[in-house]
Amino acid sequence: MVHPIVARSLEEISFWARIMKEHALFLSLGFTYEQEKLIKEARQFITTFEKVEEKLSRFSLQSDVEQVKAFNNEVYQHAVAIWNFKRHILGLTLRCEIVSNNYPLLVDHISREAAYFANRLEELNKGNIVPKPEAIIEENVFFLRIMADHSKFISHLLDPSDRKLVDQAREFSHDFDQLVFQAVDLHSMAPESETKPVLSRFLDQNRVSVSALRDFKKAGGELIEACRLKSNIHPLLADHTFREAERFLEIIDLFEESLRENKDNE
Repeated sequence: MVHPIVARSLEEISFWARIMKEHALFLSLGFTYEQEKLIKEARQFITTFEKVEEKLSRFSLQSDVEQVKAFNNEVYQHAVAIWNFKRHILGLTLRCEIVSNNYPLLVDHISREAAYFANRLEELNKGNIVPKPEAIIEENVFFLRIMADHSKFISHLLDPSDRKLVDQAREFSHDFDQLVFQAVDLHSMAPESETKPVLSRFLDQNRVSVSALRDFKKAGGELIEACRLKSNIHPLLADHTFREAERFLEIIDLFEESLRENKDNE
């Protein structure tokens, strides 16, 4: 029988280790030529998470749960380390000690994802797998904000002459900003026992918006690959943001399944 901590841990690490590796690459590409030390540090994290992926390949769903927990602790340290690096870069940028092509919001964005990854590993080792309603709302706030950020980055990285696509990206940004505010309101509005019907409707709304943004990203990525889009968007970045939208949709499905199971058990 597969232990739920093993299954979920390996799945989380498989997804997020690749994301962290790509963050390190994007940071290194955004630094200027004289920032050699920062480029080197960023590239060391690429190596770190490649090693995580290599070690992950040795595990299976039949792996011992205690060994997986130990691996979680190991990866947790790497997630914290890259979070510290990202926050260091953000501080240097905000204090005007460096000027690079990495937007401050982007650095903050990817540091939030590193913190999320570290927190997920910590929660899994505590045995917290099934989310409670309040945790569902908090996680939606996190991912909705990620989607809003992606929309803002896309609008700024598209060539200004692609006016229609820029406008579309800005519309997505506004849509997700509104959903973030709605999630924050929902979080403080009702006790756990009264939020489930509202939560289900909220998740349905989120799925519609995330699906639309996912499709927009997919179309944009295909245009970039075909050299039919004027932008500063790296093809890997397009795929990266697409995968995160797909991830959010998977999590919405998990949340809805959890709500149904809780209702059946009442």
